[in-house]
Amino acid sequence: MKPSGKLAYLLLTTLALTGPAIAFDLDSDAPIRVSADSARLDDTEGTAVYSGDVELTQGATQLNAERVVLYRNQQGLSRIEASGEPARYRQPAREGEAMTDARARTITWSAAENELTFERQAFIEQGSNVFRGDVIRYDTVHRVVTAEGGSPSEDSSGRVEMVIQPRSTGNPTDE
Repeated sequence: MKPSGKLAYLLLTTLALTGPAIAFDLDSDAPIRVSADSARLDDTEGTAVYSGDVELTQGATQLNAERVVLYRNQQGLSRIEASGEPARYRQPAREGEAMTDARARTITWSAAENELTFERQAFIEQGSNVFRGDVIRYDTVHRVVTAEGGSPSEDSSGRVEMVIQPRSTGNPTDE
């Protein structure tokens, strides 16, 4: 395979890896539910700050963190910022694709930018495919992933890393 063909395959596989990660769906009828050890709501600022073993769910999509801040504007929920050691995002399998399990010290979802961002020791796993880097951004509309490495450390080589399994030729549910 030519180098440009390898790159195209890698990009397509990467998009398939992150396909289900659409984050929270504001058009859904399912409510977003939050539970935490404490909460501070500020109607003037349009913020809600939850801390202590925070669990945010919408249907089967789940976000767990030590601290979560929800931002609201006139259109409704506009941004979610989660932090933890690590914060964790899980979305169930859909349309023949495996469950998405992601972890990072900071996870941000932006409605205006249609973007889900995982920062600091970001790790996304879908089935047996793995994607890691210091910062991973996912454009939920255009299905484009960008990733950046960071400084080498005990926990990381500082480079973007992927493990992509070959497509199964057997049962479609094996993918």
